[in-house]
Amino acid sequence: MSLKIVCPHCGKVNAIPFKESYAKANCGACKNSLLDTKPINFDEKSFDNQVLNSDIPLIVDFWAAWCGPCKTMAPAFEEAAQSFALKARFGKVDTEAQQNLAGRFGIRSIPTIIAFKNNKEIDRVSGALSVTQLQDWVKRLI
Repeated sequence: MSLKIVCPHCGKVNAIPFKESYAKANCGACKNSLLDTKPINFDEKSFDNQVLNSDIPLIVDFWAAWCGPCKTMAPAFEEAAQSFALKARFGKVDTEAQQNLAGRFGIRSIPTIIAFKNNKEIDRVSGALSVTQLQDWVKRLI
């Protein structure tokens, strides 16, 4: 059984063997690590590529630079992402720069975190969360 993973660096779709954990997994195109957990800054094209082509859940933080709770939660979001290499992909959407994406998902308050799987929204939560709260929420979804 293989797993479709979109490279966080170049956006190419990779098919890798399914395993419980990975010591190494590199993109076939750009050779960068697929284990990179740093959240991706999405525009519409990169968001659509990830949500349409990846077999793992996509956890997206909709935020804005002027939002105090968003800034407070940013380090927790990055830290939580480190726990889910090839189990979930984390990304961020700046609602000011990507107004179409924010509108598409009816973002009314920020931060709002939405989980996607199989090209569908599976859950969302609004408000800043701690690292533990984020990790617990994602564990329930994978």
